Amino acid sequence: MTRLGVNVDHVATIREARKGREPDPVAAAVLVDMAGADGIVIHLREDRRHINDRDLSIMREVVKTHLNLEMAATEEMVKKAITVLPDMVTLVPERRQELTTEGGLDVQANFDYLENPIATLRANNIVVSLFIDPDIYQIKAATRLGADYVELHTGNYANADDLNTVMDELEKIKSSAVAAAKLGLGVSAGHGLNYQNVIDIAKIPQIEELNIGHSIISRAVMIGMEQAVRDMLRLIR
Repeated sequence: MTRLGVNVDHVATIREARKGREPDPVAAAVLVDMAGADGIVIHLREDRRHINDRDLSIMREVVKTHLNLEMAATEEMVKKAITVLPDMVTLVPERRQELTTEGGLDVQANFDYLENPIATLRANNIVVSLFIDPDIYQIKAATRLGADYVELHTGNYANADDLNTVMDELEKIKSSAVAAAKLGLGVSAGHGLNYQNVIDIAKIPQIEELNIGHSIISRAVMIGMEQAVRDMLRLIR
C-alpha cells in the first residue's frame, strides 16, 4: 500500500507571515498523524524561512510515525541531522531566491560533494534519500553514492498543461521508478501532486511513498487538516 508523507512547511509559512506563534506546524503534524498519514516531511532551509530549529527539535519528540527531513547537503545541516536523528534525510537542491524547490538534485555533477554527507548520515543510521529528476543517469549516480532511496521529482508532470506532455512525463516517472527499484533503491515521489493528478502516480507499483504538502495544506485551510489528509489517503490507496 502506498504510504503518504505530508509536508507541513506551509503551516509554518503562514506563521511566519506575522512572525508570531501560530499556526504551529508541530500541532499540524500531530493532526496529520491522527488522520492516518504515514509520516511527516519538513524542509529546514538555510534561511529558516518557514520551518525553524525549534520546530525540528520538538517535531522529533512528538512525531510517532516517520520524520523525513529535507535539507541541503551542507556541513551545518548534516550536523543538525545527526544531532536530531530524523528517520530519513532527503537531500535537495536549494537556492535562496526560489519560492519552492525547482528541480531535482544534480547527483552526477555534485557526486564528489555528496559523498561525505551521505556517508556521514548513513554512519549515524539515518536513511538517505536523494530528490532527483526522473533520469536514469541520476538514478545510477545515486546508486553509486550508496543512497537508500530516490524521490522522483514530479513537478514537470504536475505542471504540464497538455495531455501529450502529461503522458510523456508520466512515462518518464514510470520508467525511472522501475529502473531505481531494479537497482535496489527505494522509490518515493513528490512535488506538485494534488487531488487531481495523484492517482496515476499512485498506481505505479514501484513507488512506495508519495510526499505531498501544498495541496493538502491548501485544502486543510478550507475543510480541516484531518479531513484533507483522509481525502488524499482515499485517493492514493
